[in-house]
Amino acid sequence: MGYHEWKSCIDACLECAAICNYCASSCTKEEDVKMMAACIELDMQCASVCYATAQLMSLGSSQAKELCRICADSCDACGTECGKHNAGHCEECAEACFRCAEECRKMAA
Repeated sequence: MGYHEWKSCIDACLECAAICNYCASSCTKEEDVKMMAACIELDMQCASVCYATAQLMSLGSSQAKELCRICADSCDACGTECGKHNAGHCEECAEACFRCAEECRKMAA
């Protein structure tokens, strides 16, 4: 297995990572930044895991499926936290996280 077989999941991970970075940056501009602390932290963690997962899948790593399981869990946690906020960037991030989690679970199956 490699890039072409995992392309849908790779794309979902890269999109999620980019949107998580956008969300974290946008959260720092919110009026009550302290209220957004958990969201920012989970955004940054999720982006890191998504980038690593996409990279390992692109390399055809034998550990890609294991990392996809971790990535799905990270995306679920981030999506759940983002879903608690009414900011448009958080709503967009939650959607991307849940899409990525779904793709990662399919890949890890």
